[in-house]
Amino acid sequence: MVNFNGIISETDIQLTVSNRSFLYGDGVFETLKVVNNKILFFEDHYFRLLASMRIIRMQIPMSFTLEYLEEQILALVNKQNIQDSARVRLTVFRNDGGYYTPVDNKVSFVIQAFALSSQSYALKYVEFEVDLYKDFVVTKQLLSTLKTNNKLIQITASIFAQENGLDACLLINEDKNVVEAANGNLFMLLDNQLITPPLSEGCLNGIMRKQILKLAKELDRIEVVEKPISPFDLQKADELFITNVIVGIQPITKYRKKEFGQELSEQLLEKLNTLLLD
Repeated sequence: MVNFNGIISETDIQLTVSNRSFLYGDGVFETLKVVNNKILFFEDHYFRLLASMRIIRMQIPMSFTLEYLEEQILALVNKQNIQDSARVRLTVFRNDGGYYTPVDNKVSFVIQAFALSSQSYALKYVEFEVDLYKDFVVTKQLLSTLKTNNKLIQITASIFAQENGLDACLLINEDKNVVEAANGNLFMLLDNQLITPPLSEGCLNGIMRKQILKLAKELDRIEVVEKPISPFDLQKADELFITNVIVGIQPITKYRKKEFGQELSEQLLEKLNTLLLD
């Protein structure tokens, strides 16, 4: 089942070869986690979605209220009986018609939902090795901070990681600063500072990034800073980890010859799970 402007069988979905998301990447999306029939951090997702739609000049339907989209998402996960724990993708795209210039700015949406095996966030105590991806760079612009349907840099970086026996790649911008991972935002613990790149560096305006920044500021022992990260900083770091809304926190255990601990990752994940139980 999918929700394509209403719940239908996946075999009945009518996406044509004229679909603008297919032809031009003309769409934005949100990846959400549902636990016990509740969408985690849904207000943050909702306002990011609407901001993204405004930035790329989509017409926001009057029906696109927070309550309406929440209802549409939960209707699908309940129909599939996966409301205990589910991964959901909400994609919004401009309707068919036109070339680079669309016929109009009206939109449609598709919601897909998949069962997850765990409700809470948990650290995976496995090796997780990364390296830099240098073939293409993330540009320092507002569009880079959005979840658009054009993710070719993340795709090619993920293939590069697979081909080279890595678990993920770190992306750089035109200044050769490290921006993020292909699958989430990047945090670095260096001495007593927890550092993550600012949005002005071109990193994704991540929902979990926002939560981790809040939780880390509650810890007395560290200073939380948004500033550029150079590749040289990585080899001096005490910890590195990746964040996204599905896995929560993914510690990086190895970058080149440097290995890292995960004490802070454990503390933040515990605080994150406590937050979700409140």
